[in-house]
Amino acid sequence: QVQFVESGGGLVQPGGSLTLSCAVSGLIFSRYHMGWYRRAPGKQRELVARRDIGGAEIYADSVKGRFTISRDNAKNTVTLQMNNLKPEDTAVYDCNTFPSSGPWGQGTQVTVSS
Repeated sequence: QVQFVESGGGLVQPGGSLTLSCAVSGLIFSRYHMGWYRRAPGKQRELVARRDIGGAEIYADSVKGRFTISRDNAKNTVTLQMNNLKPEDTAVYDCNTFPSSGPWGQGTQVTVSS
């Protein structure tokens, strides 16, 4: 059974930082491109960052230069380091394969507000 468990969200002031983590089980992690996605209120889920099995990193224009995605194939985890956070980054963040497959996890809420 494929499972994605996200953690690390919270409330942060504009300009602050957060590190999100995702533990993945039920699949051969090293064989999948991995992505972080987000769901903002009233908007569709969007891909924020992607880390391919070959090491390539791809980011949405809105987060380039501020977010960094990494993965640990030994621990089956994917991490999203978020710096210089903005109010428009407020959303529920999910991880999944890219393209997405399997059930979505609960996600982790990130709220950027003063």
